[in-house]
Amino acid sequence: MFLAIGLGLGSLFQQFPTIHLVITVIGVVYLTVLAWKIANAGAPEEKQNTQPITFLQSAGFQWVNPKAWIMATGAIAAFTRPADDMHWQVIQLTLVFMLAAIPSAWTWLLFGVGLQKLLKDPRNLRIFNLSMAMLLILSMVPVVLDLVDQLS
Repeated sequence: MFLAIGLGLGSLFQQFPTIHLVITVIGVVYLTVLAWKIANAGAPEEKQNTQPITFLQSAGFQWVNPKAWIMATGAIAAFTRPADDMHWQVIQLTLVFMLAAIPSAWTWLLFGVGLQKLLKDPRNLRIFNLSMAMLLILSMVPVVLDLVDQLS
C-alpha cells in the first residue's frame, strides 16, 4: 500500500511541488495532534474476548483505514523531496518502513503481556504515553527543519 501510494504521489509531487509542501505541513500538524492525543491518553477500555481478525482481513483493512492513508501520505510528503528521484525515495522509504515494522511487531508481540501488566499502573502509563509522544515529536524535527529551509 505504501509503495503504491508513494509511486502515485511521487508523480503528482514532481508535477506540482506545491502540493508536496502543503501535504508536508498537513502531515506535521496531524502528527503533532496525534502526539498530543497520545500524551493525554488514558487507559484503554477493557474489551470483550472477540475473535481476532485474520492476516488477510488485516491487510485488506489497511486499504480502507484512514490512519494508514494519512500515515503513508504524510510520511511520503515529509521524507521525500520533489527535486530528487521520487521513485527511488519511495522505494527507500518503503524498505525503511518494512525494516522498522518487523522489529516493532516482534517487540509488541514478545513484550505485550509484560507491557500490559506494567502499563496498568497509571504512573507507568503516563510515562509511557509521554515518552511515545516525545519520540513522535522528535521524529518530525528533520521535517520541520527542512520546511523552514524551504520557506526561507
